[in-house]
Amino acid sequence: MSEISSAKRLYLASGNGGKLREYRALAETGEYELELLPGFSGLAEFAEDAPTFAENATGKALYYSRTSEGLVFADDSGLVVPALGGAPGVLSARYAGTGASDAQKIGKLLGELSGKTGAERNAYFVCVIAAAKQGRAVAIVSGKSEGSIAEAAMGSGGFGYDPIFYCRELGKSFAELTAEQKNLLSHRGRAFRRLMEVLR
Repeated sequence: MSEISSAKRLYLASGNGGKLREYRALAETGEYELELLPGFSGLAEFAEDAPTFAENATGKALYYSRTSEGLVFADDSGLVVPALGGAPGVLSARYAGTGASDAQKIGKLLGELSGKTGAERNAYFVCVIAAAKQGRAVAIVSGKSEGSIAEAAMGSGGFGYDPIFYCRELGKSFAELTAEQKNLLSHRGRAFRRLMEVLR
């Protein structure tokens, strides 16, 4: 058996239990056991300061995989608005400043798009996932969700920019979707399913 197919566990390079639960919901039952990377909180933090999602995800996976014998995966994701030159992009989490709330990030983005209509409000979410083993890249995949930025927040689910990301396929914001609908259509869901295909 190959090194990849014999793997029993996938370690998420994160200390975020919520993100782990989301990935576990995406994983096919029994195929891989997903766990947080052991000792993650005690490791020096990887600086996600590269200009692309792929560089940040890959750098993070390579960095943390050197601390474990298992297969480690990491992601980087964000919202891209072409009319804003690609912003928020890789700075999605820090768009309104370090420590800003989701409401503050949404408020800033809506302000930047004030007066823009139609195609000027087109946007997409992107997620890049990289998997590595002991400092060697094993897979790099991506997923994308096309949509547009609504004029105002809609729905109470989700997180981040979900309330203003309008999904044309269902005619709702991401914050109005059920967990099953979001898993099917989200950038993270699409990227993770692609990762599962590659690892097979």
